Amino acid sequence: MSRLTVAVIFGGISEEHPVSVKSAQEVADSLDPSRYETFYVGITRNGEWRLCDRPAEDWESLDLPPAILSPDRGEPGLIVRGADGGLRRIAVDVVIPVLHGRFGEDGAIQGLLDLSGIPYVGCDLPSSALAMDKSLAYLVVRSAGIPTPRFWTVTADGHADPHRLGFPVFVKPARSGSSFGVNRVDRREDLPAAVEDARRYDSKVLIEEAVEGTEVGCAVLESDTGLVVGEVDQIRLSHGFFRIHQEDEPEVRSENSTVVVPADLSPEERSRVQQTARAIYRALGCRGLARVDMFLKPDGEVVLNEVNTFPGMTSYSRYPRMMAAAGVPLAEVLDRLIAFALNGARR
Repeated sequence: MSRLTVAVIFGGISEEHPVSVKSAQEVADSLDPSRYETFYVGITRNGEWRLCDRPAEDWESLDLPPAILSPDRGEPGLIVRGADGGLRRIAVDVVIPVLHGRFGEDGAIQGLLDLSGIPYVGCDLPSSALAMDKSLAYLVVRSAGIPTPRFWTVTADGHADPHRLGFPVFVKPARSGSSFGVNRVDRREDLPAAVEDARRYDSKVLIEEAVEGTEVGCAVLESDTGLVVGEVDQIRLSHGFFRIHQEDEPEVRSENSTVVVPADLSPEERSRVQQTARAIYRALGCRGLARVDMFLKPDGEVVLNEVNTFPGMTSYSRYPRMMAAAGVPLAEVLDRLIAFALNGARR
């Protein structure tokens, strides 16, 4: 049986570039070489595309050939420049965009892939853009009858009125990933500084009420047989708030949090969290995969926190750990995602 040609795109210009590289390394280790011929395209922090032998921490320091994605649907694939200056095309069956944050999960790369006509793993352009903008995601999910925090948005030329808010609140970039630019604010006088910090990552800022409850997450995987939800996980904090991808040594430990899989919940609570994750996934029109982060309040209500349309795939990331706890290792996750992407393109 001939192998499928897979292009894994990683890196990118967002602040989550290092995490993307680590995710791509795990993906590389998990793709079956007997089933897939894999090409790796790294995007530098400056936005340059390069063809790599394999994702590595030092890949940007190597002398690598330029590689771009052809937007020509008649000849889809990668265009690579050789040492002699000549061009060659690599036909690609499917793309795995292992990109996090801006220009990776916000619909930008998905739109480029739609133009190219190449099937790709994960959410499409509309659902990626919608989930990335937390304020818009809240509006859609709330209209579907699912609780969200109370929130306010501040545009680039706007100002936050602290007298409208009840404290504490969380201030965060509305369209950014991980915990970059996120601050908890307990006092009115600290609000302007938090807004300015968030604006370092996005001109649109979200201010939301602090939700009292346990932070939980649920991995969702979609294939031709339907939706599968992984085991629910739970964030245990010693102090402060959960700052994902802000750790000095994420492979070893976090300074203030432990991720527990499976979560220490009753069967009823676990089922409620999973059902809510499914409903949020469907309300936002997600496709392929997502990690849905929520709060479980003391009264049992489940409240949306945020949705990651291409969550981290590192050895310490939450999504693969939740799926593995449900009996689906990363290699099988990738097999299902690739098959789902290809079957969807054939319809």
